[in-house]
Amino acid sequence: MAKKPTYRLGNLQFQIMKILWDAGPATVAEVQARLEGEPLAYTTVATMLRKMEVRKLVAHRQLGRRFVYEPLASSEAVTRGMANDLIDRLFAGSLADAVSHLLQTRDVSRRELTRLEQLIEEHKKRK
Repeated sequence: MAKKPTYRLGNLQFQIMKILWDAGPATVAEVQARLEGEPLAYTTVATMLRKMEVRKLVAHRQLGRRFVYEPLASSEAVTRGMANDLIDRLFAGSLADAVSHLLQTRDVSRRELTRLEQLIEEHKKRK
């Protein structure tokens, strides 16, 4: 079985992917207009999209003189890959240690705790 890719995206790359997942195919100018935070130069956004294309995160097609970019990697695959990478790097692969850390360092409502318990019970039934 082929190994699933592990995605390690920086903040800008992740923002661009979210734009393409939410809005669908977009030109460099459209991506640039939707980016949050400090405005970035058109060339910066174009360069980042080209780098992301080399990594097979996005692909482009030409429409007149413009490039229209679309995501190749799904939101689910990127989220799974980034979460797994984070748990591997920060918690030596231990999901229990990651959850323990979050429970100790974040405000967790009773509703969230109940939801976590439900998820654990559902997972136990599947195993």
